Parts: sequence; C-alpha cells; structure tokens
Amino acid sequence: MRILIVEDDEKTAAYLTRGLSESGYIVDRASDGETGLTMALEGIYDAMILDRMLPGMDGLDIVRRLRGDQLELPILMISALATASQRIEGLRAGCDDYLVKPYAFSEVLARLEALSRRAGRYGDITMLRVGDLELDLRRRSAARAGRPIALHHREFLLLQTLMLHAGQVVTRSMLLEAGWNYDFEPRGNIIEMHIHRLRRKLDNGFDTQLIQTVPGAGYMIASAGTRTP
Repeated sequence: MRILIVEDDEKTAAYLTRGLSESGYIVDRASDGETGLTMALEGIYDAMILDRMLPGMDGLDIVRRLRGDQLELPILMISALATASQRIEGLRAGCDDYLVKPYAFSEVLARLEALSRRAGRYGDITMLRVGDLELDLRRRSAARAGRPIALHHREFLLLQTLMLHAGQVVTRSMLLEAGWNYDFEPRGNIIEMHIHRLRRKLDNGFDTQLIQTVPGAGYMIASAGTRTP
C-alpha cells in the first residue's frame, strides 16, 4: 500500500514514516495542507494520514475538498483536538477514522489495516500465488515450489506488484510507484537491475522464467512462464 502523510510536525512525520516504511508501506509526505491536497488529488494513494491543524489549509477543508471531488480515499485524521464534538466534526466532514494524539504506532497500523479492509483494497489479501510461486504478505516471505526465497524489501514490493497484476503488463512507471517514494528520481536502468536480481532469485534451479519482458511496455508474471535456454 502507498500511504500519504500530511503532517507539518517534523518529529511526528519522521516517526510515522519510519514505522510505516518498516511495516512494508510506501510512504510519501507533505508538510502543508495545499501540497497535501495536490498530492492526494493525483489518486495514487491507498490511504491518507492527515493532521487536522496544518499551515496553508486546514485538514477539515482538505477532506471536504476531496469528498467534493468524489475521491474515495480512506482518510485517518490525527489530531490533538479530542472532544466528542471535535471528533464528530472530523467524521462528518468525511474522515473515515479519527485518532487522538498521543497515540501508539500499533494503533495507527491497526486502523490503517481496518480502513483498507473496509475500502475493499488489499487488506483481505494475505497470500499471493502464481504457479508454484507464493508470496506471504503478512510474514513478508516468498517461496517457489516450497523452497524459501530471501528477498530484500524493494524486491518484495516489486514482486508483490507483479503478482497482484498476474497475467497483465506492469509498466516501469507502476513499478517505480510501488517501490520508491514520490520524490525519487530514477537514474539509469534501476528497474531493469532489480528485475534482473529478482529473476536470479526466483528462477535459480528451475527450467522456467516467471517474469517475462514485454518489449516497449514493461514486465509480466505468468504461471506458465517461459522456458530458459
């Protein structure tokens, strides 16, 4: 999942970004309301963590604008404003959940997972299978024909994206979005390098190559695979 954090406090933003990244999320961050709204409107995020009191534009105004534009983005609002009327105001503005500061990171994680399930996104998917390849999203482990495969964090994210779109072409842009932050500037053949490493790990000892190159388009993973020479 790709998460947008809109938070002006550097310490809080760093805390959330670190925790979510370590939990396997791709995280982008905006430090003011107007930038946060612009990024959210791009429609590339699976959920949003939104501070209520922001410079430039108030968090409630952001929510109202997003809902007015019919953007069904799951939004978790985080705020020090804790009275019942303030929480109700946030929910009625269009937030899906409202968490009061201070909070435990485990609660942020649990609420994001609940929002994902409610939105019908990836929350209910715990295991991906393509042919004899398995990817366990909870344990963050991979295996082919029962043989464990050690993957680095970014390799896992790229493989997850390919398997979620099994049988379909996945473009390089889609892979960049899945594995790197919003402000990352790709240099050289970074996607090709990671795909090459993934292929070595997935196909070592097997006669078929699972990840296929689609010339001029991107990559595709298919259960049949292609026989290696």
